[in-house]
Amino acid sequence: MEERKYIGIDIGGTTVKLAVLTKEGEMVHKWEIPTAKEEAGKTIVSDIAATINDTLNSLNVDKTMVEGIGAGAPGFIDQQTGYVYEAINIGWKEFDMGRALSESTGFPVWADNDANIAALGEKWLGAGKECDSMLAVTLGTGVGGGIIVNKKVINGANGTGGEIGHITVKTEGGHYCNCGRYGCLETETSATAIARKAAEVKASGTSSYLHTINEPTAKDVFEGYEKNDEGCIGIVSDVTDQLGLALANLAVSINPEKIVIGGGVSKAGESLLNPLKKAFESYALPRVNDVCDFSIAKLGNDAGVIGGAYLVKTKSEK
Repeated sequence: MEERKYIGIDIGGTTVKLAVLTKEGEMVHKWEIPTAKEEAGKTIVSDIAATINDTLNSLNVDKTMVEGIGAGAPGFIDQQTGYVYEAINIGWKEFDMGRALSESTGFPVWADNDANIAALGEKWLGAGKECDSMLAVTLGTGVGGGIIVNKKVINGANGTGGEIGHITVKTEGGHYCNCGRYGCLETETSATAIARKAAEVKASGTSSYLHTINEPTAKDVFEGYEKNDEGCIGIVSDVTDQLGLALANLAVSINPEKIVIGGGVSKAGESLLNPLKKAFESYALPRVNDVCDFSIAKLGNDAGVIGGAYLVKTKSEK
């Protein structure tokens, strides 16, 4: 008898990643299509439905054996209905994505913010495996977060739960954030923020390493840090101190077993993790610190589709 299948979808600003998985998390097939953002993402859902139909046919998967679809998108999403309040990078606003995707594909659909979905993926098969409570942080162009407590992802009253990138860390003199406010964590610790700080340090003449690079990136900053460049050490210290303080304050609330760091900046590995752990430990309540480990995310770009499948698994098995 054919095994039940789960479909995971990770809708990004550039591509839509998709995968078919088994109940145990085995990846049957994964693929991606371009994200059609034209006309406020008008054809994204129909594009997804068409590619799922074609792929299931090519894989000879009986559609009656598909348990459902778990989808993630960047923005504020109601997990109960899949309703998208706003997804700026895609162009959706006040869009009932869950219903539209279900009607187009014929499958039940569960949805959530992309960072929450990635957190579920890491909890199921990645760095957070076997953790009942964990905090996942994505450091990329922006800062995303996924909070899992007692095996459940925190979505909140209107889909805003876990948006740690929008914690205010600078009440005065903060940089503008895409959310419309100033001084958010995202404006201080994302890859974009690190590149901005690098440009400032380069202009000040305090970094011999960055002085040789035309437009320094976050990757360049960590390379300079590893070479003991004074300017780069200062940037990493500033970034990890602010992030460590924010995570320590969050940890008091949720008491996580593990904090998982993902996104492009996480490729710095121990050069990021070591100073971040040191900052966290200096701010965290000792009892919280005693049980909280840090880890780099393991699933990379597959975290979203794996988390989407896991969302189906947990919802459909109730």
